[in-house]
Amino acid sequence: MFTGLIEDLGTIRELRRGSDAVRLAVTTTIPAAELTLGESIAVNGICLTVTDIRADGFRADVSPETVERSTLGALGPGSRVNLERALRLGDRLGGHLVSGHVDGVATVTSRRRDRNAVRFMFRAAEGVCRYLVEKGSVAIDGLSLTVNRVSGQEFEVSVIPHTLALTTLQFRDAGDAVNVEVDLIGKYVERLLQRRDDPVSGAGLGLEALAKHGFL
Repeated sequence: MFTGLIEDLGTIRELRRGSDAVRLAVTTTIPAAELTLGESIAVNGICLTVTDIRADGFRADVSPETVERSTLGALGPGSRVNLERALRLGDRLGGHLVSGHVDGVATVTSRRRDRNAVRFMFRAAEGVCRYLVEKGSVAIDGLSLTVNRVSGQEFEVSVIPHTLALTTLQFRDAGDAVNVEVDLIGKYVERLLQRRDDPVSGAGLGLEALAKHGFL
């Protein structure tokens, strides 16, 4: 689990594509002594497992499913990536709960300055945008941002100069692709509501269940 607050702007040093997987090496200023084998680290919002630690970074394996559902396969040596280590119990939750499981890819449709901020407009699949709400949260390449507005398959966010300078959004412009993860709470709520009329499970969040637990 992550918060969407980027710790470091790393660089892909090597990306090897095999017949059944991709292996990448990332350089980072995160001290090697603070990394452990098997720990989770989000690379552009994708939760990966550290399989090797080097003095200047780490290596991780990427499954075909992850490559297909993210922008990772389009990156190469020299590409900059957002990095965040997993949330520890007791840490401040400054962003929002981010699982590191990318829901899909969105395309930047516009970028414009708005006084001290930069407004980005993205276009994503309907299956992604259905979970976005105005003033809700969304993770873009692992970065926790607030949704300004949603219109059909497009949504907008604003980014302040500090955030822009420390993340990959500084390099993004119209036509670029980014990883998107929606707020997982919305997906769980939808799933539970879908089950309320399930005759097999008999579970869900129907009015009867809500009343029983004191919500009505």
